Amino acid sequence: MSNERNKPLETQQSVSLRPVDETDLEAIFAHQSDPIANQLAQFPPRDREAFFKHWHGNILRQVNVLARAIDFDGKFVGNIGHWNSDGQALIGYWIDRDYWGKGIATQTLAQFLPLVSARPLFAEVAKHNLASQRVLLKHGFVLTGQLIQESQDTEALLEFVLR
Repeated sequence: MSNERNKPLETQQSVSLRPVDETDLEAIFAHQSDPIANQLAQFPPRDREAFFKHWHGNILRQVNVLARAIDFDGKFVGNIGHWNSDGQALIGYWIDRDYWGKGIATQTLAQFLPLVSARPLFAEVAKHNLASQRVLLKHGFVLTGQLIQESQDTEALLEFVLR
């Protein structure tokens, strides 16, 4: 018996991007609070106050941040963003665990990367997150050989770059 939850998407039109808005924040908070997703990302969840302070102060309505909601068949399922940190252009995404394994990240990056002109563009991924590594490699990212350890990361992350 096949697992419908992990069945790949049949069409490219299923995923769409739009600006993140205030009404998405509760769902994003829930996504980042999922302990299994936190373990996969090697990133601890923020408590409610810290989460909303971070999104209001550092992401929403910031001219140097490009944040997009990921919709799948009209339902909000995650977010993707581009920002600069310490002189590096970075991207990151987070998808609701119920939608993992459906090709959404691959389709999301295909739509998002043309919106970001900055190169080199970096992404950081947990060593054991093979699915995200494959998605990045499909879109031309390569391993830099660097391990990145930021204060909030539970372990060092692999660094990828798109030139």
